[in-house]
Amino acid sequence: MAEKLAPEKRHGFFHGGQKVFEWDQTLEEVNMYVTLPPNVPKKLFYSKIQSKHVEVGIKGNPPYLNHDLSCPVKTDSSFWTIEDDTLHITLQKRDKGQTWPSPILGEGQLDPYSVDVEQKRLMLQRFQEEKAICKTSPLLMQSWK
Repeated sequence: MAEKLAPEKRHGFFHGGQKVFEWDQTLEEVNMYVTLPPNVPKKLFYSKIQSKHVEVGIKGNPPYLNHDLSCPVKTDSSFWTIEDDTLHITLQKRDKGQTWPSPILGEGQLDPYSVDVEQKRLMLQRFQEEKAICKTSPLLMQSWK
């Protein structure tokens, strides 16, 4: 299988001058990275992922994030983990290859240049993946000659 092209960098999502989270995307996933506040036990954090909505917070408090998503996700293969001081949310795109301008609907959209760069990177990743599939099939390989 073709090697995934890693995102060149994470994009920042800011509100009121404060970083809320960072994010990146591949052909199949959008990843959100939320830096956790210190001195709060990790077992108190939660994340709820729905087809078109995400919520993150500390149990017993109002949610830190409570937003609609830019595009729908597959809830059965989306998940979240805590790694060191970061809550990592992996959203499985419902439509593989779709370029998301932002994880959050109508908020923190990438500028047109950055959207173009993301689209080109994802198109290259998809091309490499499809070419690798064709190389494993003799019938499909003929169409690449």
